Amino acid sequence: MKKYVFLVYHKHYTDFLEKLRKVGVLHVAEKAEGIADNDQLRDKMQLSAKIKKTLTEATPFLLPNTTPQEVSTYEGAELLKTWDALQAEKNRLQQVIAATQKEAERMQVWGKYDSEKLAKLAKNGYVLQFFCCPKRNFQTEWESDFNAFIINEIGSNLYFVTVNHTTITLDAEAVTLNARNSKQLQLDVEAQNLLLTAHQAKMEAWVHGNFNNLENFALQVEETIDFQKVELSTTPEAEEKVMLLEGFCPQANEGKLNAMLEAEGVYYKVFEPKIDEDVPIKLKNNFFTKLFEPITELYSLPNYNEIDLTPYLAPFFMLFFGLCLGDGGYGLLILIAATIVKYKFPKFKSVATLAQFLGGATVVVGLLTGMFFGISLESVTWPWLANVKNYFITSNNYAAKLGGYDPMMVVAVAVGLFQILFAMGLKVVKTTIQFGFKYAAADCAWLIIILDGLALLLPVLGVALPQTVLYVLYGIAAVCAFVILFYNSPGKNPFVNLGSGLWGTYGTVSGLLGDVLSYIRLFALGLAGGILGGVFNMLAISLTADMSPFIRWLPMLFILLFGHSLNILLCIISSIVHPLRLTFVEFYKNAGFEGGGHPYKPFKTKTTKL
Repeated sequence: MKKYVFLVYHKHYTDFLEKLRKVGVLHVAEKAEGIADNDQLRDKMQLSAKIKKTLTEATPFLLPNTTPQEVSTYEGAELLKTWDALQAEKNRLQQVIAATQKEAERMQVWGKYDSEKLAKLAKNGYVLQFFCCPKRNFQTEWESDFNAFIINEIGSNLYFVTVNHTTITLDAEAVTLNARNSKQLQLDVEAQNLLLTAHQAKMEAWVHGNFNNLENFALQVEETIDFQKVELSTTPEAEEKVMLLEGFCPQANEGKLNAMLEAEGVYYKVFEPKIDEDVPIKLKNNFFTKLFEPITELYSLPNYNEIDLTPYLAPFFMLFFGLCLGDGGYGLLILIAATIVKYKFPKFKSVATLAQFLGGATVVVGLLTGMFFGISLESVTWPWLANVKNYFITSNNYAAKLGGYDPMMVVAVAVGLFQILFAMGLKVVKTTIQFGFKYAAADCAWLIIILDGLALLLPVLGVALPQTVLYVLYGIAAVCAFVILFYNSPGKNPFVNLGSGLWGTYGTVSGLLGDVLSYIRLFALGLAGGILGGVFNMLAISLTADMSPFIRWLPMLFILLFGHSLNILLCIISSIVHPLRLTFVEFYKNAGFEGGGHPYKPFKTKTTKL
C-alpha cells in the first residue's frame, strides 16, 4: 500500500471526489470524529438498513429457476412504500386467517347451528344462553329448573345451552356464539387462504420486476454514505479554501490513480505508510491459498506490519480436516457433493472448491488408514486388498514399532509439534522484519533449543550419536539458554531480563506441552467418527439378521442412511470447529499473530447507471 495525501481547492473538491470515485482504487482514511454525530449520515445509514431488511424479506419471493428483471427506472422511496404496503396486506390476511381459524375451533364444540333460527327463537321471546363448565360443577337440577341441554362433552368440560324467557345466572362460564358456525368459518378460512395465495403471487410478480431495482437502490444509498464519509474525513485548511484528504492505494493500482491526478492537475504526495498507521489490508494469495482467506477473516485480518498467515495455515487446515473426519467414504461424498454444487451453483464456486480440497484430503487420509464408511479395510477378507492391508496406518501394523502407541496418535502429535515449531519460526521472521533480529533472538533461541532437545532424544529411538555431536548439542543448548535468560528484552538490565526470562521459561515450557497435547484431538475425533460409523454398520446387520432376505434390505438401508447421515454431520462439524481452534489458538499464539487489520474498501461507484 502507498499513502496518498491530496490538497484540493474547495470549489473543485466535489468534482474531484466524483472523479476519485470513478477511478475506484483509493481507500479513504476515515476520521472517527464527526461521522457518528452527523444526522444526515445517520439517516442514510438507517435508510440503508431498511433497504437491506426489505431485500431480506423479498428474497423468499424470488421464483426458482427465474432471473429477476434488469434494473429499470425507479423511485427508491416508492419501492419501499409499495413493499411495506404489500407486506402489511400479507400480514393482515395472515392475522385474519389465524383469528378465523381460532374462532372456527372455538365454535366446533357447538356443532352445525343456524344463526337465523336462533334469531327467530330470540324474536319469539326465548332467551338462549350458552355455558361451559367442568363436568364436576354441572348440577343436574339445571336441566329441570333452567331447561339446560348438554350439547357436547370435551375432556372434563361440558358445553350446554339454557332456554328460558328471562336471562339467568349460573356458576359457569358464559360463552358468546359467533354468528357463523364452525363449518361456515372453515369455509371463510379457505376463501381467505385463496386471497392470501393470490396476494403472494402478486408479491412474487412485484419482486421479480423490482428486486434488482432494490439492490441498485441499496448500492446507491451506500454510495451516498461513502461520499458523505469521505466529506466528513476531509480536513479544511487555509481558512477552508483548501481541502486535505488522506487515503491508501495498492501499488498495483497506482498508475490508474496517478494518471487521473496528473490529468486533473491535483496536488498530491505519496508516502510509505508508517509502522503505527492504520493501513487497510488487501490480501494477496494464489488460487489455492485464496480459498482459505475466509478462515483468516473469520478471526481477524493481519495488521499491515505482520505476515499474512493464510498461505501457511492452508495446508495444515486441510490436513487437520482430513485427520478429524478420517473416513475416505465420507470424504468421497463431500468431494462429489462439492463438485456438483460448484458447477450447479456458480455463486458458491469458491466455497465448493474449498470443500473439494477438504474432501480430497479426507479421501487420502481414509486410504492411508483403511477406513471407508465405517469399514476397517484392514479387517475385511476381500482378496483384492490382500497385498495392501499390511500398509494401512493402523495399530496392528505399526503399534509394535512405536512402543505400543497408536500410529495415528503419534502422527497427530508429530504434526502438531511441527506446526508449533513452524509457527515459532514465522514469529522469528516477523519480529526480525518489524524490529530487527536482536528483538527476535530470544524467540530464535527457543526454536533452536527445542530442536536441540529433540536431537538429544534420538538415542531413545535407537539412533546413536557420537560423543562430539552430543557436546555440540549441549553447547548449543547452553548458548540458547543464556540468550533466553539474559537477552529476552534487548536494552534492559540483565537482572530484569533474568527475572522475566525465568518467568517466560515457565510459561513457554508449560504452554508448549499443553499446545502439543491439544493436537491429540485430531486422532481422537478421527477415531470416534470411525467407531460410530462401524457401530451403525453393525446395527444394520444385527438388527435385521432374522428378517427375510426379500425385505431385509429396506430396514438395513434405512439404518445405514440414517446412521451415516447423522455421523457425517457430526464429523463435519467437529472437523471444522477443532481445526479452527488449533489454528486460532495454538498456531496463531506461537506465530505471534497480532491481527486487528481492517479490509481494503476502495471509494468507488457501485450502482448500475440507467
